[in-house]
Amino acid sequence: MKEILQTSIPYDALANRPLPGISPLSIEDWLIVDEAYAAQMSLRCNLLSDSPQLVTALSESALPAAQEVLQLALDQLSQRVDFSVTVAAVSCPDGRLVPLDWDHPLHTLGQLIQEDICLLQKVGDEHLLTGSVLCFPASWTLSEKFMRPLIGIHVPVPEYDANIAKRVQRLFDGVRVGQPLWRKNALWYDDPSLFTPRPEAAPRDPVTATTGTYLRSEKQCVLRLPQTDAVVFSIHTFMVRREQVLSAPAEQ
Repeated sequence: MKEILQTSIPYDALANRPLPGISPLSIEDWLIVDEAYAAQMSLRCNLLSDSPQLVTALSESALPAAQEVLQLALDQLSQRVDFSVTVAAVSCPDGRLVPLDWDHPLHTLGQLIQEDICLLQKVGDEHLLTGSVLCFPASWTLSEKFMRPLIGIHVPVPEYDANIAKRVQRLFDGVRVGQPLWRKNALWYDDPSLFTPRPEAAPRDPVTATTGTYLRSEKQCVLRLPQTDAVVFSIHTFMVRREQVLSAPAEQ
C-alpha cells in the first residue's frame, strides 16, 4: 500500500455546512495542481492503462459533452506556466507528454488532471451519469452508477434523503454557464488508498475522527457546458494524515 498524500487542504474540510453546502467558484479555481500531482497522475495513468473498463465509461450520446469538457480543461491548462498545450499534445508538470485523442476524450483528460470527471445530462426530469473518468472512487463503483439518475447514484448515502435529492436536482437544473459552484466533504479512512471501489451491497464500516488515520476530502465542482448543456461534476481528492488536519486546519 503506497501512501499518496497532500500536506494540507486549501479549505477547512471539517467545517460544518448544511447539505448540499454549495458556494460560488471562479473558473480559474476549478482545476488544482498540488504537491501530489506526480504521484496521483502515476496512479491514474496506471489505472487507465491496466483497467480502463473500471475507471472510464461514456455513452455514445455523451461524446460531444466529453469533447467539450476536454477542451474546457485544455483552455484552463494553457493559461498555466507548468503545462504546455499544443494542438496535438500536452506537456505536463511531471514531464509526461500526453497526446490528445478526441475520440477518447475522457481517457485523455484522466491523464492530464488530478480531478475525476462525471458528466450528467438531463433525460426527462432527471440528470443521468452519461460519462465519467473515475480513478479515485470513495467507496463506490462506476459500473453501478453509469447511466443512473442522481438519486440512484446516491443510494448508499444515508444523508441523501428525498429532500436533499430534490435540492440537488434543483442545483443541477439551475447551475448556469459561467457560474460554477463547489462544495466539499470530509471522510475518515484507515487506508490511504485512492482507488477504493466498493459495491452498494458491501458498504465500508464507519470510521471516525477518533479512530481514522487519514482524512479524505473531495473538492467537488459543478459547472455547465455552454454547447452541449451537460453538467460537469468534478472531484479533486485530498488525502492527509489525521494529525495534520486536526493540528492545523486550513482556512477556507
